[in-house]
Amino acid sequence: MPVIAPMPAARPTRIPSQRDGAEDVAAAGTTVDHLTETYRAHYRSLLGLAALLLDDTASCEDVVQEAFIRVHSARKRVRDPEKTLAYLRQTVVNLSRSALRRRILGLKLLSKPMPDMASAEEGAYDLLERDSLIKAMKGLQRRQREVLVLRYFADMTEAQVAETLGISLGSVKAYGSRGIAALRVAMEAPA
Repeated sequence: MPVIAPMPAARPTRIPSQRDGAEDVAAAGTTVDHLTETYRAHYRSLLGLAALLLDDTASCEDVVQEAFIRVHSARKRVRDPEKTLAYLRQTVVNLSRSALRRRILGLKLLSKPMPDMASAEEGAYDLLERDSLIKAMKGLQRRQREVLVLRYFADMTEAQVAETLGISLGSVKAYGSRGIAALRVAMEAPA
């Protein structure tokens, strides 16, 4: 569990209550003084709340400070000064969730390593191999070439190839096996 940082220095003042004429404050929203005093009085508990949700002290402190800033900027919406602490707590929870989501997204993006780039030699060998394959394919009979192109490059099933070419399924299998055998011979032969 992370180490909890000390609470900011607090001035000994009291938090206004409903009995002190806070009806005027409730109509206008939470005052800056009330919000500041609530923050100072409950800083450690807010930090502990963030520590339960996050795993490092720096993030916890950032979340609690950001919660204070956000509630401070929206203090006019906190009509009841008694609910200031609840707003601060809810903001700490929401900001902690957001921080965790950003971390998880970052981990997902970082966990996928970049693919290694092929060297120039590998690219040249691939190009030569592709050129020799094309040359070997041109040396096949027309039907063998058609069957192999449709079967392996167009990714069709044998039945789809038979239907496309208007030949039987047995013919597709025969042309395919003879074409692959002829390709093996042509690819292994020295150029």
